[in-house]
Amino acid sequence: MRRNGMSRRGVLRAGLGIGGAAWAAGALPGLPAAVSKPLGIEQAAWAAPAVKQGVFPDWARFARIADGTFDEDADAAQMKPVINTLKAQNVSVIELDTVLSNWLTQADFDDHMKRVKNFTGLAHAAGIRVVMYYPSLELISVGGEKGRSFYKDDNGKAWVQRSLDGQDNVFYGSLVVWVDPGDESCWLSPNSPWRDYYLARIKSLAATGVDAIWPDVPIYFDGKASWCDASVWAANAFKADTGLPLPKKADFGDPTFRRFVEWRHRNLHQWQLDIAATGKSVNKDLVTFVETVSMDYQYATSIGLDGAYLRNVEGVSHAWEVDILGNYDGMRHATASDWTCLISMYKYARAASGTKPAWAFSYGWKADDASLVMAQLLAAGCNPYEVKSPFKNATTDAKMRTRMYGFVAAHQEKLFNSSPAAEVAVYHSSASRDFVSPQAGTGMYVNNKKPSGVKEWWSESTPEDSCATMPWLGEFRGTVKALVYGHVPFNTVVSIGLSAADLAPYKVVMLPNLQAVSDAEAEVLRGYVAGGGTVVVTGPAPTGLDELGAARAEFALADVLGFRRKDPVPATSQNRFGAGTCWYFKDLLGKTFLTATGQADATQLLAPVRQAAPPAVTLSSGDRRIYLEAGRLGNDTVVQLVNFTGFGDKPAAFATTPAACSVSVTVPDGKRVTAAAVASPDAASPAPQPVTWTTAGTTATIAVTVAQYAVLTVTVE
Repeated sequence: MRRNGMSRRGVLRAGLGIGGAAWAAGALPGLPAAVSKPLGIEQAAWAAPAVKQGVFPDWARFARIADGTFDEDADAAQMKPVINTLKAQNVSVIELDTVLSNWLTQADFDDHMKRVKNFTGLAHAAGIRVVMYYPSLELISVGGEKGRSFYKDDNGKAWVQRSLDGQDNVFYGSLVVWVDPGDESCWLSPNSPWRDYYLARIKSLAATGVDAIWPDVPIYFDGKASWCDASVWAANAFKADTGLPLPKKADFGDPTFRRFVEWRHRNLHQWQLDIAATGKSVNKDLVTFVETVSMDYQYATSIGLDGAYLRNVEGVSHAWEVDILGNYDGMRHATASDWTCLISMYKYARAASGTKPAWAFSYGWKADDASLVMAQLLAAGCNPYEVKSPFKNATTDAKMRTRMYGFVAAHQEKLFNSSPAAEVAVYHSSASRDFVSPQAGTGMYVNNKKPSGVKEWWSESTPEDSCATMPWLGEFRGTVKALVYGHVPFNTVVSIGLSAADLAPYKVVMLPNLQAVSDAEAEVLRGYVAGGGTVVVTGPAPTGLDELGAARAEFALADVLGFRRKDPVPATSQNRFGAGTCWYFKDLLGKTFLTATGQADATQLLAPVRQAAPPAVTLSSGDRRIYLEAGRLGNDTVVQLVNFTGFGDKPAAFATTPAACSVSVTVPDGKRVTAAAVASPDAASPAPQPVTWTTAGTTATIAVTVAQYAVLTVTVE
């Protein structure tokens, strides 16, 4: 359900419309609203000063992003209102999306680069950064169904992606929302001469002065043809890399096909690296944000793009396209479990971007559902790109964006520079996602059935779409839900490039249905347990596959588990290994909890967590549908609370009901709480308001009422 990259022509827009609370809009007397200056809330007396620039510049780490677009023949007078409008909405970065999706002659492209340079200069003068959107493997020919097109009349037919069953990856009409009727969408092979064609234009783009490049859709798109790329270009590249011919068909029982699945991840990864390196060859300060539509679920397998591969690459991060349930309904008919799926996606995004900024789409349909989505995004540590579904060129609500972005600007240090306080991690295994019980369906959410009256739901109501049907993903998502409902702060850890340093911050690592692992990966996990860590392994065949999905003669972590393939697999076990402990549960406890209704709990799954890593920050009282995250910044413990208590086991009308809760914070010996304050974008002002606390022994307790989103700061000295 992709919405990005749509062709936009003949329109000058930037989510136009000004509004919001007075503290957010910042209109100055005597100036029109469209050119007002924000109040400068980053410099408010109670806001911490910005840190010094790191590897990624501060503007990118603190980004508040929105789309900006100008017409093909726009001049400065037409561009300035776009920029001024977005500045008044507290936007700090403009994603400039113009005509680069379209088939352009070199002369037209060069002329457009002059306009991009002009726009960038105007934005910089206004204190706003510019990132340029440019699809990396899709080219749209306007009117190409009946008229001239890149596929029919240029190099498209020679450079196109091809599926394993021989279909060219080109289509016409309204197959997807971003391709207008009558237009052509042609998907190119990154191994073909398209590589040089595109990279040459990246050089021209980098010379315009833009601050970043936003390559879109570096995928093997599967909307028209599945399991691309089997073009001659890809066949040669696959043979050169693996020594193997392409597989004849999609068959997960075939070792060559499984190798092809893994190779596609690496092939697209190299394509992204080449784009970023080309841009930097022209402008050393240029950074790259790759729009990545595949999250923690199965879509990464079918389209090839695995965002975790970029985690440790400097200068390249992600703009995560995190989809919601309905194109024209947002999350308004979500279940509580659907909200935990959304949390899982944002937590994965944060993890897969490593220490770099994780920009992410914040889709909405109306102001209230849009602000709740953004609250979950912020709590997970991502930078918001607020946009109205299903497209990306307008705000859901100007007042809401202004208010929320103003709050983010005011509290950017706490939101983006706090060190996570989590001592528990959930392990996301790319290989297990690919090779454990592969099946049709993406698994994006739990609820696959479209509610009555809702248009364009994420699923066609086919049961296999739901993550609850998927052995690996369902277990992963259910483990996330258990931690959210248990008010246990946690982080996600991704398997790609795993090192001992990745696991060092955690006392407990959850390994949901972990089956497919490499020898190197297993050695890191073994060392973690031997050194004193606790792992919780679930599923019937723990570490029973290698990284390419082949069955192992012996479990990779048999010594850690305490049993071998020849032994009867126990229902449960607890094994000491070195200084650490391995808890094992044969059943998929997370998957069971994912669809549990009523007051069912995850006591068995969370018991090892409670024993080995009782959270220092949690809720001592309050509804389990209050999502809690915790971090530390200097002497401050920063607690983020998101209220999704208006949602239950079944879809219902959207509602926000303020929820009362009590936050408990363990105070270290010799320390005491000296201050506590709560700030919320739901309040009349973004400024923190002092609150009282009580102390019993080493625990401080603070009562908080959360409308949708609140940030509690507890100072301990």
